[in-house]
Amino acid sequence: MKNKISSWLKVAIGFQFLTAAVHSLSFIRSPQGQNDTEKQMINLMYNHKMDMGAGFHRSMGQLFMSVSLCFTLIFLLGAIINLYLIRAHAPVDLIKGIVGIQALIFAAVFLSALFLAFLPPAAFTGVVFLFLSISYFRLKPVI
Repeated sequence: MKNKISSWLKVAIGFQFLTAAVHSLSFIRSPQGQNDTEKQMINLMYNHKMDMGAGFHRSMGQLFMSVSLCFTLIFLLGAIINLYLIRAHAPVDLIKGIVGIQALIFAAVFLSALFLAFLPPAAFTGVVFLFLSISYFRLKPVI
């Protein structure tokens, strides 16, 4: 039985890679304050270390960087898994199951970005969720 991979899945993979690439740009540029209050806030965010217990002393900037890195890595992981499944000619039912799981995960990421982040991460995540959802319903084995 031959598999027909949905073009929607390939577009979703492209957007997963694109989102990871765009989001990784935030690691290159450090935030700049526009006024004295913002400059003071950024200084505290990156230089004031809080006692997190068990000998860990981290700044809010380090915590933010950790979460930001995880955001980038989850998109890379999804894209690489999907690309591998296509190139390995995995059975459609396996691909469909993994795409369904990813759609659920990216729905949760989309909702958290929508309510807790700003427009670009929410928009990119929403597009990935949309394409994964469409792919899930369009994946069918060809007989």
